[in-house]
Amino acid sequence: VQLQASGGGLVQAGGSLRLSCKASGFTLDDYAIGWFRQAPGKGAEGVSRISTSDGSTYYADFVKDRFTVSADNAKNTVYLQMNSLKPEDTGVYYCAAGHILTINPLHSPEYPYWGPGTLVTVSS
Repeated sequence: VQLQASGGGLVQAGGSLRLSCKASGFTLDDYAIGWFRQAPGKGAEGVSRISTSDGSTYYADFVKDRFTVSADNAKNTVYLQMNSLKPEDTGVYYCAAGHILTINPLHSPEYPYWGPGTLVTVSS
């Protein structure tokens, strides 16, 4: 199981970025894919999640109506469209593969497989 996030960069507040998470060694139906982020000096926090096996998505309150998670099964890739970015969205963003059935969809221990992150910097 391997995951590779990409698409990070520097953007001004109010701008947009689209992150990609390329999965290999499994198909997207096998696991839920979560997006997490870690701001400087802080712990990781769950941002969003998608499960292509049942079409479900989940968002943290602080990104609802701004971020959209989607998947392209043919490309085995999950996307995170981030709009109306704020300086507090700055951090390293990671994608992770985890359990489909969970009562805690953005709880990082539910995700055994993690890829290297991509840095998102939002300037004010």
